[in-house]
Amino acid sequence: MNKHMASKVENFLDAAGQERIIEAIRLAERQTSGEIRVHLEATCTGNAYERAQELFHLLKMDNTKEENGILLYLAVDSRKFAVIGDRGIHLKVHDAFWQQVKDVMEVRFRESAYTTGLVEGIQLVGKQLAAYFPWDVDDVNELPNEITTS
Repeated sequence: MNKHMASKVENFLDAAGQERIIEAIRLAERQTSGEIRVHLEATCTGNAYERAQELFHLLKMDNTKEENGILLYLAVDSRKFAVIGDRGIHLKVHDAFWQQVKDVMEVRFRESAYTTGLVEGIQLVGKQLAAYFPWDVDDVNELPNEITTS
């Protein structure tokens, strides 16, 4: 992470906000074999969904056994975001669900309640993952729960 980006992220989410988001991921993943990640970066010059797809691959989110990874992506300065899921979960929930999650998050973002928006988005996707990909005793946390940045 470069120094310039670190300050952007630190200004965007304070330590308590970061911990709330990581805890929301932990709680959601206790109910599912799915994987949830949050990725922040300063700017996105193009389409946020396309950038999220690139990051999905770069973060190896497309390597989960059941194709059930979900990425919540935000370009902080560009005020853009996207929510995408791998093939396994997308086949279960379809486009309307992704739009619903984005709508809930956008309401909070418009109130400048970014942490709350992310937590509510994580909770929504976590419920769907739990419904279609319940936690199993053999489940392995395939991806780290930290917030990534670029």
